[in-house]
Amino acid sequence: MKAAASEVFKETRNLIGRPESAVTFGRGAGGDLTSKIDLVAENAVLNTIRKLEFRPTVIGEECGTIKGGDGYLVMDAVDGTTNATRGIPFSCCSLAYATHCNLSSVSDAIIIDLNTGDVYESSANKGASMNGVRLKIIDNDIRGGVKSQNELVVGVNISGMGTGSIEKLAKIISKCLHVRHLGANALELCFFARGLIDMYIDLRGKIRVTDLAAGYLIAKEAGGILFNPQCEYLDSDLSLHNRISFIAAKNTEFLQLLQGS
Repeated sequence: MKAAASEVFKETRNLIGRPESAVTFGRGAGGDLTSKIDLVAENAVLNTIRKLEFRPTVIGEECGTIKGGDGYLVMDAVDGTTNATRGIPFSCCSLAYATHCNLSSVSDAIIIDLNTGDVYESSANKGASMNGVRLKIIDNDIRGGVKSQNELVVGVNISGMGTGSIEKLAKIISKCLHVRHLGANALELCFFARGLIDMYIDLRGKIRVTDLAAGYLIAKEAGGILFNPQCEYLDSDLSLHNRISFIAAKNTEFLQLLQGS
């Protein structure tokens, strides 16, 4: 997977921000319009794993499900496609391997920042790292601890969110002075794993497992906790048709911010 991610970085470097990167070729299996940069990146992954004779079942945003042998490769070859085509420097390639067809069985993950080349990786029960340096989320509580509520940096994905869901977030958005929406969920979860973001929320019911699988493991192995909107530990099957909401937090106490909203 690391070789495939490196190949995506190489093949897309001269496409990011250029008009031809945004040329579309219909809709992919995930339902979104497929751009040239998506196809170039996805083909880079598929060609690399074929050369290396790595043949799990592939679940990809553009290609759909390609039946293979043992395990599942969950692929979002470009997460943050709009950013990439516009030249906004926040996009990544996200690859995860799962032993079974559910999110909690993800055992290995690679995310490469397509703008900086930074590599985030993780294996189950072995921690997470960025460019070989271990990532560890500092678990500060918010009850008179290091950070008060208005000092928190909270990532919130509100793209295409319905008015009802926005109302649920209105109080937390109004109370927290530092709210961020950067446009690539996988990379935002890496920023959470680095401690740059204290909490990350996506309650739209729109995120696909291809966007989430690698960041899910990296965030968990760095010490974060991922929940569904019912505040249960997050899990899901790996179907492309499934849509998820989730909250990434340092500990259960951070959920009180959301529950209080």
